[in-house]
Amino acid sequence: MATLSITARTAGSAELIKTQALAVLMPERKTLSPLLKALDKRLGGTVARSLHNGDFTGATGSHIWLPGADGVERVLLIGCGDPSKLNVAQSKKISEALSRALVASPAKDGQILMECLTQKTKNPAALMEQMSLSLSLAHYQYGQTLNKRKKAERALKKVAILPGALCDMAAARRAVLAGVATGQGSNLTRQLVNLPGNICTPKFLASEARRLARSDKNLTTTIVDERKMAELGMHSLLSVGNGSEQPSQLIIIKYQGAASSARPYCLVGKGITFDTGGISLKPGAKMDEMKFDMGGAGSVFGALKAAAMMKLPINIVGVIAAAENMPSGRATKPGDVVTSMSGKTIEILNTDAEGRLVLCDALTYVARFSPVEVVDIATLTGAIIVSLGQEATGIFSNDDHLANSLLSAGERSHDRGWRFPIWEEYHRQLDSHFADLANIGTGGAGSITAACFLSQFAEDYKWAHLDIAGTAFRSAPKGATGRPVPMLVQYLRERAGVL
Repeated sequence: MATLSITARTAGSAELIKTQALAVLMPERKTLSPLLKALDKRLGGTVARSLHNGDFTGATGSHIWLPGADGVERVLLIGCGDPSKLNVAQSKKISEALSRALVASPAKDGQILMECLTQKTKNPAALMEQMSLSLSLAHYQYGQTLNKRKKAERALKKVAILPGALCDMAAARRAVLAGVATGQGSNLTRQLVNLPGNICTPKFLASEARRLARSDKNLTTTIVDERKMAELGMHSLLSVGNGSEQPSQLIIIKYQGAASSARPYCLVGKGITFDTGGISLKPGAKMDEMKFDMGGAGSVFGALKAAAMMKLPINIVGVIAAAENMPSGRATKPGDVVTSMSGKTIEILNTDAEGRLVLCDALTYVARFSPVEVVDIATLTGAIIVSLGQEATGIFSNDDHLANSLLSAGERSHDRGWRFPIWEEYHRQLDSHFADLANIGTGGAGSITAACFLSQFAEDYKWAHLDIAGTAFRSAPKGATGRPVPMLVQYLRERAGVL
């Protein structure tokens, strides 16, 4: 997977800039800054003419390509509106417009000139971080199973961001690193989630976890196989893979950025590498999209990669419950009762509600790490799409501070979430005559009852559940989004004290 080199550096004078593509961030006004006047003189006055003719206004997210001259082959003007009122949503709009245009161009290198914005620009470091993230995301291309690429490989190889006097260089470099790390983590998530189920099996995820651990000295990976899971009493997780030829795996990835005695933060990912629904078989239409059902596992990979790249001074444990849900003569049947690792028995009324069955044992398992907080991430319910569409991630928690931290992390990253209740009244839907609880509710509010189920295995620590069924992938154009890695990275940075 090709990566884009993004750096922050000093600009020097306008006369010294040489690049195949110069992107100039401009406020919404008719006059040119002194630096831009000098640059425009070198370009033959094309910038001033585009403003005078009304071809470009500087409105937020607007852009126009102009011919270059004298060592600058082409110029991209990017509108930033009123920089003194810049917020996260506007920064994302600016960054995405810039990234789409720059990545689609034939330029092999680019420079982004920020100094034409006013000194009143609000939080320029946040804008730099967002540009670095957006450029990394826009540069991603899936190609692993393509014999012949449908689109040419990206020409763009490197980009330099020139903040000038808007931001000191140390802060600029930290911002770029944060954006690049979040982007590369998101792209790792996208790559894993986009792979077809015949390649991305539970054992493949285990091998990718080992590969990730080899990439950084602060990462280690341990795999728990089916025999060991049976010894641990993880019969709920194992029940999901009963019908498959692919053995289930419990994958533990540890990142140590603090003292070994420091308690970790835990991320738990649902890793259903393909979900047919099992005996409760899904309809054939769009069943191919069930390769995306390991989006939670993918986001754990991405968040850990980003944390390692940023060298966050905290400890993190990622636990991935990986299985394939298939029908066969050995498959779990509706009405079967299994005993979870916690000792609680579960009546499986619907084998297509399998994500919670693998997660409940993983949530019990993570208690051994004495976590500060636990966040599980899962493409858990179609009901969350009915509630929130594809814009927001569903957030459920037994701790207000943790829930508010995730909501704030979503706002800072513009990878937003919305909190739902898990009141006792909803838990009653999980009552069973034949087990301690059923795996589905008897009424509505499917996303809430799924979270209520999980909460019964997370009673000993602070816990949150992210339902990403609506945000982890798109049906058109089909592909993984990399969410909620930006939210998770912001949350981990806040807990590490390095925002």
